[in-house]
Amino acid sequence: MKHLLSHPMRALSFVSALLCLLVSGAGAIAAENLATAIVEEVSVPRVFRLDGVVEAVNQSTISAQTSGQVEAIYYDVDDVVEAGALLVKLKDTEQQATLKKAEADLRAATAVLADARSNYKRIKDLFAKKLVARSDLDNAQASLDTAKAKLDAARAAREQAREQLNYTRVTAPYKGIVTERHVQVGEVAHPGKPLMSGISLEQLRVTVDVPQSLIIAIRNKGKARVQLPDGRWIDVTDMTIFPFADPASNTFKLRLMLPRKVEHLFPGMLVKTAFETGIAPALTVPASAVAYRSEVTGVYVLDEDEEHIRFRYVRLGEALGEEIVTVLSGLQVGDRVFLDPIKAGVALKHQRRAEREQGGHE
Repeated sequence: MKHLLSHPMRALSFVSALLCLLVSGAGAIAAENLATAIVEEVSVPRVFRLDGVVEAVNQSTISAQTSGQVEAIYYDVDDVVEAGALLVKLKDTEQQATLKKAEADLRAATAVLADARSNYKRIKDLFAKKLVARSDLDNAQASLDTAKAKLDAARAAREQAREQLNYTRVTAPYKGIVTERHVQVGEVAHPGKPLMSGISLEQLRVTVDVPQSLIIAIRNKGKARVQLPDGRWIDVTDMTIFPFADPASNTFKLRLMLPRKVEHLFPGMLVKTAFETGIAPALTVPASAVAYRSEVTGVYVLDEDEEHIRFRYVRLGEALGEEIVTVLSGLQVGDRVFLDPIKAGVALKHQRRAEREQGGHE
């Protein structure tokens, strides 16, 4: 010590080296005291993602089935309609008259049949007593058969007239939302003329075009997922694969049936779909070890010398539950990552400060 005091420059160098050693040692100790985890390789499902389009299972355009002037329209675009609700009413004067005539014809045919039966019974009794010829009985039988046929025709005409009258009241086939109105009050509707279009949001599905190279694996696995607008994924097991490819794009069309009453999804929306096609190796780290810095994603890694901390950029893959995530790039098997990015970041700042001070003293 006296030797150092007698040489001030040597004493200063000794003190500087000692300070650097203490600071560096403190950073190393801080890193050693932080919890870490080892990057592992596991087998995970191989997933292929494609864009799909949402569509309604029930979507239709209701057309007129009889002729008549549009008398009233009860719903418009974006209105919610219950199943069986009256949508459009046509003027039914002609249909009412036709029904009345059919009912009158039915009553007449009923009376004719009753008379034919009475006459047949009378002729039959007379024939049994040998008072009339066989031809009279045959004529009575023919008249009875004709009366029965006319009664059946009258009944059919009445049912047809009733159906035509019912067609003047156009009702909703299912609960849904009106998407388009094709007529105005006062227009004359004829059979086949579109009246109103609508969709149902009760049951939706997703249509996806899948490359032919994946169709066998997807068919064998039969597993798919659809991402909702809020980021959640839902499993889909009801899958329909069209048995032919589009010759223009060489893709197969798939339909994924969604659960009933899925919220925030509407026909025409673009959604992400994921199909499981096999098994593949993947690196995994605890989700708590991932640090998100603005648009940068990374983890704090302990170097091989187990004394220095480094921040590495990583590209993440699928999450395996809530606690584990897969890493596509940036890490290797055996790397040691810090579980608390905040504490590791503080330790890294101390480490860099020590390195700068050591470089300045040198």
